This record gives sequence, C-alpha cells and structure tokens, in this order.
Amino acid sequence: MDRRIQELIDFTRKKFGLENYRLQRHRLYRDVNIFNETVYTLGMEWFPAHVTEHEDDGSNPEGTAVIEIDLNSNKFARVIFVEGKSYSQAGISFVNSKINDIIQWIERETGLKYGKHFKLHKESEGELLFNACYEGVAVSPAGFIEVKFDQEGKLTLFSCQGQFPSEEMVKEETYALSLETVEHLAKEQLKLVKFPSYEQKKLIPVYAVEEIYVTNDGKSVFPYERIAAGRPYLKIDQTIYWDQPINEPLNRKEIRWFEDVTAEQAFSFEPSPDSFPITKAEQEKCMFAVMDFLRREYPNDTGKWILKTLHRDKGYILASLMANRQDNHVFQRKMTVMIDTKNFQAVNYIDNNKLLSEFFDQFQTLDKVTIDKEEAYEKIKKFYELKPLYFCDFAQKQYILCGKLDCRYGVNASNGEVIDLNDL
Repeated sequence: MDRRIQELIDFTRKKFGLENYRLQRHRLYRDVNIFNETVYTLGMEWFPAHVTEHEDDGSNPEGTAVIEIDLNSNKFARVIFVEGKSYSQAGISFVNSKINDIIQWIERETGLKYGKHFKLHKESEGELLFNACYEGVAVSPAGFIEVKFDQEGKLTLFSCQGQFPSEEMVKEETYALSLETVEHLAKEQLKLVKFPSYEQKKLIPVYAVEEIYVTNDGKSVFPYERIAAGRPYLKIDQTIYWDQPINEPLNRKEIRWFEDVTAEQAFSFEPSPDSFPITKAEQEKCMFAVMDFLRREYPNDTGKWILKTLHRDKGYILASLMANRQDNHVFQRKMTVMIDTKNFQAVNYIDNNKLLSEFFDQFQTLDKVTIDKEEAYEKIKKFYELKPLYFCDFAQKQYILCGKLDCRYGVNASNGEVIDLNDL
C-alpha cells in the first residue's frame, strides 16, 4: 500500500476511535467541482471487528464507518456510521450535545466560521443541518453541513458538501433590489403549469412562479437551471433537424461510472480529463453524434428536440436534450445522451418519457382554466419573495450579489384559489 494512503488510514483510525474496527476496503476517487477544479477523495469502509460475515450485495452491516477524506484539503468530507450505530472508542462525541460545542467542533474540523461561512438551517433531536452563507447571506449553489449524534452524544454522521465561498471569491456590494424594481420580471416568471393532485387523482392547472436570480443592478437574470445542473456546462440551445432516418438502432453499451485512480494521480493532483473545456471541434462532433443518435432511435422526431447543453463526466461527454414542445407539466420531457470521446459516437441514453408516462397516466382529467395570467398575478403578487443571495458566476469563478425571486404559493387557474405549492 502507498505510504501516504497508509498514513491517512492510520490518522482516520485514531481520530474516530476505530480500534474496534477493521478496514474492509478503500478506494481513490476524483471529481470536478463547479469551478472545474479536480478534487481527489480517499473513501474508506471500516467494518466492526465482531462482524465476520456480511452480504455480497454491496450493503454494509450495522455500525460500519464509511469515511471520506478530501486529499486536496486533508479534511474529512463525510463520516457515516451505518444505521446510526457507532462502536467507536474515544472517538468524536459531544458532551450534553450542546449546539455551541458542536458548532465549535465544526469550525475546528472545517476551518469555516459560524455566521460568516455557515448558519443553522434546521435543528431536531440528534440532528443539526447548516447551510452555506457569506456574512449571513445565502449562497448558490448551496453548501451543506449535517451532523447527527446518538443518545450518548457519539457522532453518527458528519457531512460537509458543496461550496463555502471565501472572501476572495465574493464580490461584495450593497443590496439594492426590491420587488418594485423587478415587477416586470415578476409578471414574466408567472407560468401556467399542470400539477398532479394525488388526493383528487387529476391534473390541476396552476399559475406558479419560475424561480430566477436577478443581478443587483437589475439588468441580468440567471435561470434556476444554472443551479440544477450542479456543474459548469457548455450551453448550445440548438434544435436538431435531419432529412433521412437511419434504419439501424443504436448499439447501446454499459457505462462504467467509476474510474481507476492511482495514488500518483491523486497526490500529484493530476487534472481530471473532465476539467478540460469542450473545444469547438468537439462541440461540432457531439452535435453530429446527437443527430446520428436521434435518426436511429427517434427517426420521426426531426425538429422535435433541442440540444441544450454539453458537459464532461467520467470520460464521456453528456448531451442534455429537451423536447421542443412541452405540455406545461411540472415535470418536463428530457433526455441525456452519453457520447464516447474516443470516436464521438453515442453509446447510451436516458429518456424520462416512460417514467413520465407511467406517472401522469394516474391523472386522467384536467380542470378547465377559468382565469387569466393578469388576474392570477393580482392575487399572488403580495406573496412574492425577493431575497439577497450570492450567486456563483462559473465563468468568473466569483460569487455576485443577486436577488432570488420566488414564491411558495400559486393560483389554481380553475377556481382562482391561492394555494401553498408544498400542499400539492
């Protein structure tokens, strides 16, 4: 075993009091964060010493310690004791489970400061959830810290995921937005959407707000999809057309989503191929690959699909497609096509059509729309929310001050009733 890995294993055993455990397996991983930086992780699975037999289905026995350490920072990213059971001795525990003690431990563990980099979001028995912030203002994409502990105060889960921006990454400004200054956007973002009602077994037309992020000067907006993607991508937004189908189906191949990462790659922090930009030539080859795929699998769908984005993942380029015509369902028709970068041919795909069909087949009827958008806006405008938020501009690798425009309420378009969307 590589000496550096052994040192991390020994350090982990001591820190979390794993004398009553044995290291069952370990593995190196790498991923790319929202800034296209390669992050290496050592993952370990520690089995309780008394467990001599276990299932071959990949599940871990009760009390297993699943631990991940970020090699870039040498900080622990995730610690999970399976089923909340810890057999650790002299590991991490919180006397009387006081929240201030736990916050101080998080600060020591992560190097982050409470109130500046993270704040409490939710507290329940044996569990604390924190959200990332900058000087108390929310950030997006969000970072999360979660801590769980048992009745004795023993740590049973710790997870620190996502981004927690430093001072150098934030462009500080004085917040200048108000609902009055963005009223034109507020109206534009009110959309008519079909929501499924399990209780009534039908689709309900609802005017609801599509979440956006408005820059502090009010001149630009970022759609929610920028956050939903979770990583940088190349925006394409091009409808795909063709004249002739290909009368031969795609030869689908199984995708291997795990890389074999060596210690030399990890400790030299070799950039992942996924961090490289998609060149103009690669973009063109991907567009041909997507067209070729559609001609095979969806021969009659010329002009019906939009190639939205391209991004790299585990050595492949993933093309995200959306149906050109949508039916205003709350869940939209989408597809992901995996492209092999060795020959730039599509090798597999995921289409949510079957899942959507099975889901919406439960809801056979749709209530009739009786009110228009203007009337709905007048009913709901007092419930709009515009909150300051630091939004990550991937291109500049900087967080800029925005206003998050959203609303938790909607208007039932069949009867004009204002409803809480969480109740649907």
